[in-house]
Amino acid sequence: MKVVISPDSFKGTLTALEAAQAIEQGIQQVNENVETMLVPVADGGEGTVDALVLATNGHYKKTAVLDPLGREIEASFGVLGNQTTCVIEMATASGITLLHNNERNPRIASSFGTGQLIKHALDQGFRDFIICIGGSATNDAGVGMLRALGLRLIDRNGLDVQKSIEGLFDVKCLDFSNWDARLAESKFSIACDVDNPLVGEKGASAIFGPQKGVQDDEVLYFDQALTYFADVVEKEKGIRLHDYKGAGAAGGMGGALIAFLKGEFHQGIHLVLDVMKYNEKIQDADFVVTGEGKSDRQTLHGKAPFGVLECAKQYQIPTVLLSGCIEEQDKPLLAEYFQEIYSVAGESVSNDMAMKEAASYLTQRAYEMFYKLVN
Repeated sequence: MKVVISPDSFKGTLTALEAAQAIEQGIQQVNENVETMLVPVADGGEGTVDALVLATNGHYKKTAVLDPLGREIEASFGVLGNQTTCVIEMATASGITLLHNNERNPRIASSFGTGQLIKHALDQGFRDFIICIGGSATNDAGVGMLRALGLRLIDRNGLDVQKSIEGLFDVKCLDFSNWDARLAESKFSIACDVDNPLVGEKGASAIFGPQKGVQDDEVLYFDQALTYFADVVEKEKGIRLHDYKGAGAAGGMGGALIAFLKGEFHQGIHLVLDVMKYNEKIQDADFVVTGEGKSDRQTLHGKAPFGVLECAKQYQIPTVLLSGCIEEQDKPLLAEYFQEIYSVAGESVSNDMAMKEAASYLTQRAYEMFYKLVN
């Protein structure tokens, strides 16, 4: 019997690989002769680089970059096993987890470090990019990244505008004289499941700004700043980002990648599974086990476990959902799709217990799950 184990990360407790190892341990306690294959996955957010590097036998490259507040940190990007594709997680250089809660300041938080990662990869000879834009700390329309790649934002006096949200109101034209020419021969695939426009009531500032530190009474101001910049982009590039689907992702980074780097959007989990040739790995499996930290009805809308399920379904392979927590009201809905559903947290294990001793409780639940499946 062969079991493929493909969880996403259990955010805040276990990486996808750690979760897969915990599940494997439980399965082997039932029968140590079961063949297990660990193929941790991700949906384009945190952990995507790790999942793709592991699945393709790739490696990492490190470099110094500036974090959202301009402090020097060490960040890395992944190089896939084909040695030609690099994977960059925006969160590594410009992520909200790099800041303490009291440091969140979207007026000055910059995506410059993400641009530095791209530039470093260009210097290393890479021209094929996968950019994962989840978990950002920024609402800067991606201009920090663009600056790192050579773009100048010029005011009416011919000077660079200030590096803040206020500066966007002063942009009169864009100067491409120092723009990195290597970008024209590069391909950018954007891993993202957000389809919000850049501005408006469903735009970057209104929907995602508050979690990055935008106060309720500042939302309109930030939205106007991004609108002003979008007006300039439309005039200079002929691309209207205002209501472009996905342009509002990562505080407008989606729009910057579209307009300036000709980026193409892909649903995160589909891109990940395609790159790791997931269908080839599971064809002879008897079961697939997937999961995540918390599952609910949103799992069925582009989350990693549902992508795994869809792939396994093509080969009629039963797929089991084993997550840290499953919303009670959504269990019947999820049960319509998965062969079985299991939650670590439940009658005898509280959410706090499941978080504090995630690996051991996940192993225990995997044991119970697999014992029931084979007996």
